[in-house]
Amino acid sequence: MLPLNPWEHQNAVKTLYSKCVGEICVWHGITRMELDILLFLANNPCFDTATEIVEIRYLSKSQVSSSVKLLESRGYLEKEYGDGNRKTAHLKICDRAAGIIADGRAAQEKFLGILLEGFSEEEKESMRRYNDRILDNLNAYMREES
Repeated sequence: MLPLNPWEHQNAVKTLYSKCVGEICVWHGITRMELDILLFLANNPCFDTATEIVEIRYLSKSQVSSSVKLLESRGYLEKEYGDGNRKTAHLKICDRAAGIIADGRAAQEKFLGILLEGFSEEEKESMRRYNDRILDNLNAYMREES
């Protein structure tokens, strides 16, 4: 049994993150899902398809699809296709989204600053490693269950 169950605090963590990024959404007139997609693509350039966003972030395919369409219609994203492959669209961030991404990253930094206040760099690194291991376990289990 864990001496402290961090999952008991997940709603508080989600609420804090929403508070930090919510202002960005209002300021730029976009939804939280649209901001999440832009930040995911900016922070994870090796994962650039809607399918990867759905699988890695465990998001609804329909929500990602409709948000990508909206971002594309507003000029924040564009789709690119590989040679001869019209099935897989690679999502590219347009220059027009640079301000949103900069503001979103600043909000993420604010969130992490609040969350990790008082932790040493060594403690942060240990936490990162533990979180990576937990995520690996989660993903392995989810693949087995599929």
